[in-house]
Amino acid sequence: MSLPRAYGLPWRLRRAAPAVGCVLALLAGCSSDGSDGSDRGTVTASATGAESGPATRTPGASELGGGGDGPQVQRAYEETVRAVLPSVVQITTGGGLGSGVVYDRRGHIVTNAHVVGDARAFEVTLATGNATLPARLVASFPPQDLAVIRLEDPPKDLKPAEFGDSGKVRIGQIVLAMGSPLGLSGSVTQGIVSALDRTVGEGRRGGGTGATIGNLVQTSAAINPGNSGGALVNLDHQVIGVPTLAAADPEQGAQAAGIGFAIPASTVTHIADQMIEHGRVTQSGKAALGISGRTVLGPGYEPAGIAVVAVTRGGAAAKAGLRAGDRIVRVDDTSTATMSALTDVLARHQPGDRVEVTYDRRGRERTVSVRLGEL
Repeated sequence: MSLPRAYGLPWRLRRAAPAVGCVLALLAGCSSDGSDGSDRGTVTASATGAESGPATRTPGASELGGGGDGPQVQRAYEETVRAVLPSVVQITTGGGLGSGVVYDRRGHIVTNAHVVGDARAFEVTLATGNATLPARLVASFPPQDLAVIRLEDPPKDLKPAEFGDSGKVRIGQIVLAMGSPLGLSGSVTQGIVSALDRTVGEGRRGGGTGATIGNLVQTSAAINPGNSGGALVNLDHQVIGVPTLAAADPEQGAQAAGIGFAIPASTVTHIADQMIEHGRVTQSGKAALGISGRTVLGPGYEPAGIAVVAVTRGGAAAKAGLRAGDRIVRVDDTSTATMSALTDVLARHQPGDRVEVTYDRRGRERTVSVRLGEL
């Protein structure tokens, strides 16, 4: 997987999920109590992971301030681990292992689409026990690399995680990554939020979805194989993202330390709520041009644009007058020599945005304003 060219970095990205027989990941369960899902939200900390009454809590990251003493920060770490780790699970499929986060008391678990792959049945191991529990796929949405599974017979003490407000995430904020890196279930690593609004492409090799995902949270907390689908957590006991990708140095063939990416909590809840309610995603929030196309080569065999193979009837491109046979060469000021480049551009926009699309039709370049649709 490659970082967008705009970053100018000679790195590729690796999915955080492990290969078969290489790494384990956390599992979670589902509930069939018939509740309406409104039970997702704030949970209190307890030493056992089971729910209890209000507990005394060490001030979180938003309360410590810059001058908090060492012991107070350490207590905040420990309280956060006790509060959130029981909500992080290990998921086993026929083809590998990954992590997940308990989403509600009905037993829904959110994870990555590349963790579930083509599987429809799973074995889930809770952080609070060694027994595996059967789970079934609810829905998967590869364009955003998210999926939801549900335990067939969830335990009554299942503990949902609290998902935070992505708008309040700040660069420099202390975060913990929880999951099952390299098969070590219940592992926790520490770092900070390194950057926001990253756009990263995930290749298809090794089971990747091929999606280009925008608005990612970059973190220095170690993200290793097995962390995929787990939790990136602040010190207020809130999940602020789902770890998904890690950068790797292609020259060394090793993972680049301290460069990982997580899908923000706002995206996770937006997609998960739709999958739980409808069994599919009805509003992706991802911009679309409404074409199917392929990369074409120029006289020197270099990528030279996107040949439009077909346009979606009533879609953005069709409304703007594009048609099969056109060759898209630029969107706004960005060259779209390849399908990957076009996908990267679209990932930086929202449905409804207007863009200028430059295309070649029978040797003549034209530019048209297009209001983007939704994937």
